Amino acid sequence: MKILVINTGSSSIKYELFDMEYRKILAGGLAEKIGEESSILTHRTVRPNGESEKNVDESMIADHREGLNRIVGLLVDPKYGVIADKADISAVGHRVVHGGEAFHSTVIIDEDVIAAIKENIPLAPLHNPSNLMGIEVAGSIFPDAPQVAVFDTAFHQTIPMTAFLYAIPYEMYERHKVRRYGFHGTSHAYVSEQAAEYLGCSLTELNLITIHIGNGASMAAIKNGKSVDTTMGMTPLAGLVMGTRSGDLDPALPFFMGDHLGMSLQEIDWLLNKESGLKGLCGTNDMREVIDRMEKGDKRAAVALDIYTYRIRKYIGAYFAVLGGVDAIIFTAGVGEHAPLIRGKSCQGLNRLGIEIDTKKNAAPGGNIREINTRNSEVKVLVIPTNEELMIARETKKAIDCPDRTAQ
Repeated sequence: MKILVINTGSSSIKYELFDMEYRKILAGGLAEKIGEESSILTHRTVRPNGESEKNVDESMIADHREGLNRIVGLLVDPKYGVIADKADISAVGHRVVHGGEAFHSTVIIDEDVIAAIKENIPLAPLHNPSNLMGIEVAGSIFPDAPQVAVFDTAFHQTIPMTAFLYAIPYEMYERHKVRRYGFHGTSHAYVSEQAAEYLGCSLTELNLITIHIGNGASMAAIKNGKSVDTTMGMTPLAGLVMGTRSGDLDPALPFFMGDHLGMSLQEIDWLLNKESGLKGLCGTNDMREVIDRMEKGDKRAAVALDIYTYRIRKYIGAYFAVLGGVDAIIFTAGVGEHAPLIRGKSCQGLNRLGIEIDTKKNAAPGGNIREINTRNSEVKVLVIPTNEELMIARETKKAIDCPDRTAQ
């Protein structure tokens, strides 16, 4: 079974093609700046020996339909291709950002599913329309292949009401579904499963704190394999300090910005989502640059890193209280996997919680699952590379193999 995974943005298509029999990637890439004259399609073919071959096409891509057709052309191309015909693709798995309360698991897409995703557009106005566009285009290009939706929010649908309700008038939840949803669900689910396999335990026996930190960042408290709390909220703005997002702040701050600074709602939204976080604190959202500047004595970069890691450390403590005890803490995503300084500062001073980092293990490079805790640490601290696309492919295969398993 060959499964094409698609992540459609407003002007981009990220894709990977998996051979599920051998659990390996065959090809992948990114079409970006769709609709602009400076479109770029970067295609990567993975050869049987594991080596990658890259092809870059900078000709204009008019729309998503042309973009996906160009991608299919590369997949079947005699030089760059890995399949003989588009009919070789057994199913298409779509990343859908917001499933609201309608979806607790992966589903095979039909008209009812499309209607429900549309109903959730107010909860994710920047993402769900693009995801729907990808579903429509892929459905027309692969009419015989099942289309499957995998939701960022689904993994967190096990969060109890005490954790997902906001303390505002209850009718806001009843009428408008205003509540905490959480995101990065496929990543949190993937690394928790990998942790259970690595530790040789059933996931249902473990309490985990998963820390997904890239440009976007979130944490999850996972009890016996189920998410019971997460840092992001109704939108991805809440929680940790991120590359350009503020994370948690005083809810009255936007009113101050509007009343005293004369900012519009659109300007406030832009500032909190695009100009805040690390970028707002020290001028850049590139963690590598922030660390480099800190090491050269830049005080603003140092303060930004202290704030960034303080927020992670505070949530670790909070989730200890939520879980009543933790077996392992997992760092993942770009920063989590590649920034030992951030891992070390995030766990600093937590010895009384049974968390001890081995500085040499933490500093050592590695691309696989590894422990960075000391021998005496009561809590395992793991670095686990995430693979959201593979998780989407696996979920897609499950949906095709067991259609009765999928339910709204």
